[in-house]
Amino acid sequence: MEDAFIRHIELLGYEKRFFPSQHYVYMFLVKWNDLSEKLVYRRFTEIYEFHKALKEMFPIESGDINMESRIIPHLPAPKWFDGQRSTQNRQGTLAEYCYTLVNLPHKISRCLHVVNFFKVRPDDTNPVTDSQITKPEVFLLPKDAKKNPTDITGPIVLQTYRAIADYEKSSKSEMALKAGDMVDVVEKSESGWWFCQLKNKRGWVPAAYLEPMDGPDESEEQEPNYAAAGEDQPQPWRGSTQPAVPILCAGEQYIVQKSYTAVEEDELTLREGDTIEVIHKLLDGWWVIRKDETTGYYPSMYLQKAGEANSFVKSELRNRSAPPRRSTIRNAKSIHKQSRKQISQETYRRNSKKYIQSRRNRKENFQNKANVIIEKNEQEENKPKAQPAVPPRPSKDLILNRCTESTRRKIL
Repeated sequence: MEDAFIRHIELLGYEKRFFPSQHYVYMFLVKWNDLSEKLVYRRFTEIYEFHKALKEMFPIESGDINMESRIIPHLPAPKWFDGQRSTQNRQGTLAEYCYTLVNLPHKISRCLHVVNFFKVRPDDTNPVTDSQITKPEVFLLPKDAKKNPTDITGPIVLQTYRAIADYEKSSKSEMALKAGDMVDVVEKSESGWWFCQLKNKRGWVPAAYLEPMDGPDESEEQEPNYAAAGEDQPQPWRGSTQPAVPILCAGEQYIVQKSYTAVEEDELTLREGDTIEVIHKLLDGWWVIRKDETTGYYPSMYLQKAGEANSFVKSELRNRSAPPRRSTIRNAKSIHKQSRKQISQETYRRNSKKYIQSRRNRKENFQNKANVIIEKNEQEENKPKAQPAVPPRPSKDLILNRCTESTRRKIL
């Protein structure tokens, strides 16, 4: 009798359960070689542990010896807080992962480790529940979101970065690095902390300690936006009794959520509740911002976009310390001859002053033009108005030739 193996795995969606505590499980329809179809439920932490064990069983195919030999797909590590949003956003990744897994060589796709993991368990058919607990909520994957096997071109590829200096971790959630280590970046946070994995290790690493393999310039870095705020944005009326509301200017206004005291000369000291404008967003989590006429660096993890609702994850991140800046890393060894593109703080300040001055000039010109128009209007109003001209009286011959009989009788 032929050994059982999996022909296809289809992700149907996920389920929100409330017993023994609130958690999420993914629903998979597993199609076997005997044409049977079974529904199984797996938590993402289980799937990730299965993935790690699979990599250990096949070190060559997982790229531990040579990254070019890797055929086992990548899978992002679980997040600190696995909520509904991350569960939902991960569905596309899991669908691709399952398709690639089933289409690997038979020694991997049909091994006992894969077969046993997707076999039906007792809790798949009779999940443990409590009659007093809320029933599970089911979220099915939309039909148009389900990818056909022909639409998937290959495994998920994570970006590989290289450590430019040694880094000693300061908490359990972080990961230590040695200069030259090659890490896969699972998640890039704008706070400057990136979640990485290195063989069997994973944790948060400061982005300042990592450089891309392709070159020193990173496409994620945007050009400075010295004119972060719009010129013609409406300002609140000074006499209004309503509280001042931050004005959204092209998505560049942010509110300070945590105070910070400047350590370096080019940093800013701000208090919680201050409103600032973001000029330049940098990958290491230190953004160039402007407060009134002062420009400098500030940790992005302590900022929140104006009008954006606060989240639990962001609140937790703000309890962490700010990541180190690239300029503070000692003995950094880059594999690129060309240094990273840097813009000096003086350039930021100079451009910022020019921009502010240009706004002042435009405002003065606008006021002057408005005054000239008002003066012209007043002068025109004071001028005596011209009286309409009285038309000449028609001649007697013209009346006799062109007017009616009654009019002609009046002049006879």
